[in-house]
Amino acid sequence: MWSRRLLPLRRPCSTASSLSSSSSSSSLSSSTSLSSSPCCSFSVFPSSQRRSQSSASGAGFYNFPPSAHYDLIVIGSGPAAQKCAIDSVKRGNRVAMIDKNSQIGGACVHTGTIPSKTFREAVLHLTGYRHQGFYGKSAFMSSRRASMNEILQRVQKVEDMEAEVVRHQMRRNGVHLVTGTARFVEHGPNEKHIKLAVLLTDPEQERKGIYKHRDASLPKTLLTAEKVMVACGTRPVRQEGTIFDGKRVFDSDQLLWGGIDRVPRSFIVVGAGVIGIEYASMINVLPGTNVTIIDPRSQLLGFADREVVDALQYSMRHYGARFIMGENVEKIETLPDRAVVHLASGKRIAAEGVLYAMGRQGNTDTLNIDAAGITSDKRGLLEVNSVYQTTNPNIYAAGDCIGYPALASTSMEQGRRASCHMWGDYESIPEHSTAEDHGEAVKSVLQQGGFLGRDTEQLFPYGIYTIPEISMTEEQLTAEKIPYEVGLANYKELAKGQMLGGMDGFLKLIFSTEDFRILGVHAFGDGATEIVHIGQVVMAAGGSVNYFVDAVFNYPTLAEAYNVAAHNGLRNMGINV
Repeated sequence: MWSRRLLPLRRPCSTASSLSSSSSSSSLSSSTSLSSSPCCSFSVFPSSQRRSQSSASGAGFYNFPPSAHYDLIVIGSGPAAQKCAIDSVKRGNRVAMIDKNSQIGGACVHTGTIPSKTFREAVLHLTGYRHQGFYGKSAFMSSRRASMNEILQRVQKVEDMEAEVVRHQMRRNGVHLVTGTARFVEHGPNEKHIKLAVLLTDPEQERKGIYKHRDASLPKTLLTAEKVMVACGTRPVRQEGTIFDGKRVFDSDQLLWGGIDRVPRSFIVVGAGVIGIEYASMINVLPGTNVTIIDPRSQLLGFADREVVDALQYSMRHYGARFIMGENVEKIETLPDRAVVHLASGKRIAAEGVLYAMGRQGNTDTLNIDAAGITSDKRGLLEVNSVYQTTNPNIYAAGDCIGYPALASTSMEQGRRASCHMWGDYESIPEHSTAEDHGEAVKSVLQQGGFLGRDTEQLFPYGIYTIPEISMTEEQLTAEKIPYEVGLANYKELAKGQMLGGMDGFLKLIFSTEDFRILGVHAFGDGATEIVHIGQVVMAAGGSVNYFVDAVFNYPTLAEAYNVAAHNGLRNMGINV
């Protein structure tokens, strides 16, 4: 039986100011229970002793008895981690969540979904973009240019509020928050539970380090668990040999850290994936900034509908964007007043700022995953089966660290479904089939051509928050050789579209010509990521295009586009309704 060392609680996480708190919490008390508060923190050594022990010199630390045992330990605190933890607690399990106090909410809150979409809203507000159709661009162009500080002030406010919401939800649901960085520890021959070490980052390294979790080396505590969920997220890939100073050359994380004092007048985005094209489109509408997008691929957003992508490129070019496709970047040179991008073709392009957005890699390189018997691919993405089990059946993984689609929305559902499976509630997993029943191998996203094909993820909406925005959801039509027809509704045909200034936008319905079942929905323009859910619900219910012909929509709304597109599609088939 595992011995448990009962430790006194430190002050609640919501008021904790540092991972390396004072040593007063290190004294042991047999009368204090770890479960007496849903938000707790542990300490094995006083901070003075912790500083004297690195991960190498403090090897004896890993032989200490565990401080506590849990049914589930969740590594990370993003969307997948939150939903898995809360669902597991509601099933009567004892759950701990390990993450840095400054990063509660994960990349979603601090460097990804929330800040990037708030950045977008700030740009739309400061440029008057939504009103330019009526009043023109000149009405919103003044002698004072929008500053990065104005944009990031809004980002920081939303980020702080969202982080506090996550803390409150975890406390309210009884999830134990453990501040620090997790590492798997090899267990002995007679140990049957998964062992994790929680480490802190030296204050000096924390001030200097870009990715603080990579520098964690000060022992804090040891924990054990029956099961573990890894939801540690990802970070931007960086080109080897390039100096990311956060001022001239930066990644998508550094863009949000306040190192850029003003909006560059010339701006290069290396990488035209989702993150790159989102930020490129945002900066592109700021007056007085010229944006150039460089990507080694020949097509922009190859997974998206070509008509939608063409409309996006047309809109961005209208605001001055330049696209250089099929070009590889050899190096990026930083000069005092500019950065120079050297292309493999010999071209050189200079700009005041360069955003490098050539993908992301998993934050798994410091987890010591070999000790847990799990594997990752070359990008650090963990390999999972259709129910999110890794090669160790007691260790699950979800969210961005398993690869595509790497969306906050799908990560939430992955976390919940993983919880359902780990506690035996198979009936709550839609379209569930266990990996064992199908003899399914655990695979990485790269091994499966970019889409895991998990049978629990057959239908989800995909939103790209460019300006204008894109959203879509569809089945695989060409691969399955399904005959289909398309119905189109332009925003300019709608009264609501005219009220919005006649801005670019359309809704595209794809349906079967055999049974008229809805097969896909694509939306482009203002509100695209909102109205796509109407089509998603009808698709999930197996509905047909006739539903949209008969349905009554509020008037005037953008949702009315479904009725217009349905009539257009049927007319294309020679059917008058």
